[in-house]
Amino acid sequence: MVPTASFPDQWGLSHNNPFSVHVSFPHGLQFCFRLSCLSPDAELVAQLQGGSAVAFRALVERYQGRVYRTALSLLRSPEEAEDVTQEVFLEVYQTIGRFRGEASLSTWLYRLATSRALKIQRKARTKKRFAVLTSLFGTGNEVLHDPPNHRHPLTLLEGQEQMQELLDAIARLPATQQVAFTLRHEQELSHEEIAAVLQATIPAVESLLFRARQSLRRFLQPRLI
Repeated sequence: MVPTASFPDQWGLSHNNPFSVHVSFPHGLQFCFRLSCLSPDAELVAQLQGGSAVAFRALVERYQGRVYRTALSLLRSPEEAEDVTQEVFLEVYQTIGRFRGEASLSTWLYRLATSRALKIQRKARTKKRFAVLTSLFGTGNEVLHDPPNHRHPLTLLEGQEQMQELLDAIARLPATQQVAFTLRHEQELSHEEIAAVLQATIPAVESLLFRARQSLRRFLQPRLI
């Protein structure tokens, strides 16, 4: 005898539990099958919020590579990229209880990675400016010497490979253009995904990418002539 399903309504879904179906078998046996409409990431978030160590390991395995590559693309330092990766997953572990799903899990991780990488960039630039000032002035603010400009294009291009020239040019872009360009061309995110990471509109992302490409052409033009 073929088992029959008893549906509380025409769609077979219980009003008390809209994701279950009750199936009746011969001899009075009944089973309840639970239907899940959660995405893999949503299920993972639910497990993380329940304190599952197994889920956290799964999260790291699933996203560690992407987070690391994003940080490395912006910082160009494996050590700093590793630090960012560890900090991102530590923050996820500490704050997952407050995650409400306004953005996807991957978008949240990209957002954390890019914001932390840009913070490190800003600190590095501040240290560099301070070093230049201290090399120019002594304790009595007297000018000591005029240091050579090692960032001059001719100095940069001398003895450099084309890839390094491109990386240097990308590093000169404004922060938002650099992030958009990196996510699009190195992480291969769609315009929609980049917009979610940057919390911007798709036209704004398209504008950022257009201006980034224009700037890169301008930076690299002396080499192309």
